[in-house]
Amino acid sequence: MRPVKIITDSCSDLGGDIRKQYDIAYARMNTEYDGKELPASLDWEYYTPKELYDVMRAGNRVLTTQVPVDEFTNIFTEYLEKGFDIVYIGCSTKQSGSVNTAAVVAKPLLEKYLDGRIFCIDSYNACFGEGMLAVQAAEYRDAGMDAQTIADHITAVRNDVNEYVTVNSLDTLKRAGRVKASSAFLGNMFGVKPILISDVNGDQTPIKKVKGRQASMDELVKLLKESIIRPENQRIYIAHADCIDDAEYLKSLVEKEIPCKEIYMNYIGPIIGASIGPSAVGVFGFGKTVEFEA
Repeated sequence: MRPVKIITDSCSDLGGDIRKQYDIAYARMNTEYDGKELPASLDWEYYTPKELYDVMRAGNRVLTTQVPVDEFTNIFTEYLEKGFDIVYIGCSTKQSGSVNTAAVVAKPLLEKYLDGRIFCIDSYNACFGEGMLAVQAAEYRDAGMDAQTIADHITAVRNDVNEYVTVNSLDTLKRAGRVKASSAFLGNMFGVKPILISDVNGDQTPIKKVKGRQASMDELVKLLKESIIRPENQRIYIAHADCIDDAEYLKSLVEKEIPCKEIYMNYIGPIIGASIGPSAVGVFGFGKTVEFEA
């Protein structure tokens, strides 16, 4: 059986520590601001999280791109040359065209590397919802599964990812076209905080509104507690957009309310951060199959 390389992308928000632990590679997207296009690095080589989020706090929009063709070509070729099969787990196609691009790039490469296989999977998720599927795929690989079996298993469990996210301000969602301007204005004026999930088709969608920042964070943990299955056997993920104190509050609440195996906390990366804005926070775990459809 050929070895398997797990690849994700900049939307997975997995830090270098956990990527190294699970031997996961990622294909980089790009950010663009003030006429400069830079790779969307999950290791923050080109700007710090604070620098990126301060740009948005100042009212500016950061643009993003999907994974470029050359990036996919280079990373796929690298591992095919080494004799690997590839399982690429990408951002939801409702939010990025990267999975479709990857499939187009893979086709001629597989005509050249006849023994290789590349599986391009729409995760139906983003941020840690995507990242935790990449980690799960790596665990399947380490258990001895081949690429086809891993792809089948990940496809089967992608709707079991339970994501609950809230934002401190609706302004970035408004600029990204995620909410109407009038809704954003009224929401900010009245302190309304939407609770977002990834629905059954991979759309980021609000499922309820909560008044007040702390109440919205309490609601995130409450919802995850209600939906998570066998938390004692899994890692819960906490993501934050440059609001470490709020993330630590979420962590303390998870430790109190949900008896999980461990907690992994990290910044929301450049791509997702550019869409959702500063001070967003979220919790992620495997649980009940998502059936909600926007």
